[in-house]
Amino acid sequence: MNQVFDPFNIIILAVAVIIFFRLRAVLGTRTGNEKPFDPFAGENDDAQASSQDNVVPLPGRNKPTAINPPDSDHDDDDDEDERKPVWQGFARKGSAVAKGIENLVKADNDFSPGEFLGGARMAYEMIVNAFAEGDKQALKPLLSREVYDGFAAAIDDRKKLQHTLESKFVGINKADISKISIAGGDAQVSIKFVSDLITATLDEEGRVIDGDPSEIQEITDVWTFERPVNSRDPNWRLVATEAD
Repeated sequence: MNQVFDPFNIIILAVAVIIFFRLRAVLGTRTGNEKPFDPFAGENDDAQASSQDNVVPLPGRNKPTAINPPDSDHDDDDDEDERKPVWQGFARKGSAVAKGIENLVKADNDFSPGEFLGGARMAYEMIVNAFAEGDKQALKPLLSREVYDGFAAAIDDRKKLQHTLESKFVGINKADISKISIAGGDAQVSIKFVSDLITATLDEEGRVIDGDPSEIQEITDVWTFERPVNSRDPNWRLVATEAD
């Protein structure tokens, strides 16, 4: 009996009571309305709440629909683009050029008249500048064998005569598709270029023998580019030139 009221035991009991009341204050008490613990409940609830953040109810529908759902952006714009004729903006309706563009797109799904014209304009400027500079290496990959031989011969003749061609490319005013044909698996597209150039030919003493180094001239050329429709090489080559 004396051990029950031992001072040491009383101290331990007092400490235990204090700890109990502190734990109760921190953890609280059960009210009987708590949900049973489910280790997956928190994850599912958070995912459901997150999925509702991006949805709005639409009239006439029972389920919410996501704002900008995947694969639905610009559907109307895409449908409108698909309805546009491939020649629109590049040829007149019913024209031979419009028909040619349609036929070329059927033969080569990757053909785009807009992208083609952009590349043709760049090629035109590169070829004009390379010819003026006598850069046969730059010309070779852009020209067919026959056209390259003609350009190279003109460059060689100019060098033999000790003539110099001074040329400054000002810009292209217009570049329009004038003709399209497909024959023997090869597609040919002719472009009518209207450009501004400053050009003059000088002799060995620097005297002007052709052109004017201070005058802008409007030049009209019709260039024809060719490419096999089934080729893996996407590049077009210049196969014919004609002054208009």
